[in-house]
Amino acid sequence: MPTMKENQRNNHPRKVPAKNKFPGDRLGHPHWWTSKFPVFFRFVKKYLSFNRIIRRGLLIISAGLLILCLLFLNYSFSPIDRNNLTVIVNIPTGSSFLESVENLSRAGLIKNRFFFLSLATLKKAGRHIRAGEYEINTMITPWTMINKIVRGEIKQYRVSIPEDLSIRDVAEILDKDKLINKDIFFQLARDREFLASLNIQADSIEGYLFPETYFFNRSMNTQLIMKKMVDTFWQNVTPAMIKKANDSGLSIHELVTFASLIGKESAHNAEKPMIAAVFKNRMKKGMRLQSDPTAVYDFYKFKGKVLRSHLRRNSPYNTYLIKGLPPGPIANPGLDSLKATVNPAPVDYLYFVSKQNGTHYFSSTLSEHNLAVQRYIYEKNEQIQELGSNVPQPVEEGSSQRIEDGALDQEN
Repeated sequence: MPTMKENQRNNHPRKVPAKNKFPGDRLGHPHWWTSKFPVFFRFVKKYLSFNRIIRRGLLIISAGLLILCLLFLNYSFSPIDRNNLTVIVNIPTGSSFLESVENLSRAGLIKNRFFFLSLATLKKAGRHIRAGEYEINTMITPWTMINKIVRGEIKQYRVSIPEDLSIRDVAEILDKDKLINKDIFFQLARDREFLASLNIQADSIEGYLFPETYFFNRSMNTQLIMKKMVDTFWQNVTPAMIKKANDSGLSIHELVTFASLIGKESAHNAEKPMIAAVFKNRMKKGMRLQSDPTAVYDFYKFKGKVLRSHLRRNSPYNTYLIKGLPPGPIANPGLDSLKATVNPAPVDYLYFVSKQNGTHYFSSTLSEHNLAVQRYIYEKNEQIQELGSNVPQPVEEGSSQRIEDGALDQEN
């Protein structure tokens, strides 16, 4: 049996040697330099241990990334410029991504190039930016701006082409917004190869530029804009309309030419079928059409009233001198004029005279027409003709002269 001393010895707690605070050898003995510089090594162990460096480094990096992400999100979804400006910027065809970014930057639309490039990369926009002219309001965000450019939401120009304008007038309208090159426009207007590609069997595109409201952009060249207008013409001139014109003895080109005369004579759709009837009735009787606008069509930028001297001009378009239709359209007619040509009113009118209010009075006989001239022209001009000069005289049937010197659209 164990003795009392042995029991006391066994029950006494053993002392565990204190763990060395400094690195030592394999047996736990401290290195000599740790005992020489105890304060320094306490600092190293407390602040510069490897695990602590890693943890603190990761914490700092994480905090930095979080701040960077917050700044990136703030940039991406904040207005480009709160001054609410509208900026026009052009990205030329064939521009690289960096060239496009440079154009946007010069326009003042990129405030932070690093964030913008990062956002574009995130949205995979580098290969999808579309060329064109863009109208960008600075109140939108960079995120929205990149979407706009990627989708190709280029600036659209709303262009309204009124009925019965000549190609010269149409070119002026398109040139106001710099949508065409006028020299190229007029060259293409008479280019037989280009006209044939548009199914136009004529010497000029006159008559085939359909009057309509279009939306064009500056990425479209002159040829594409002209093609768009002619395509709209063929969309409106149906095969049924062409067949009806052919059945009445008119080719497509004659249909357009006839319609252009109707449109230039009257802007009132309700009376266009009656004007068509007058012209067709006169043609059947071998009478000249005597349409004033044809006498001045080949004048450059003609304005004002048609004078008697104009009616005597030797022009291939002057229907006071030639019989039948002129060689081509004198304007680009609208759909109502085209429809009136193939659907003339069932009347026997041979004449019409302006009522001085934009409409016309129609007559079947010369005597009735002369009375209408007396009523609507002579009496209304009585005050300015009271000195007796230039008094209008009744026309004789077959005459190639107008009733009144300087009057437009008074009789046919």
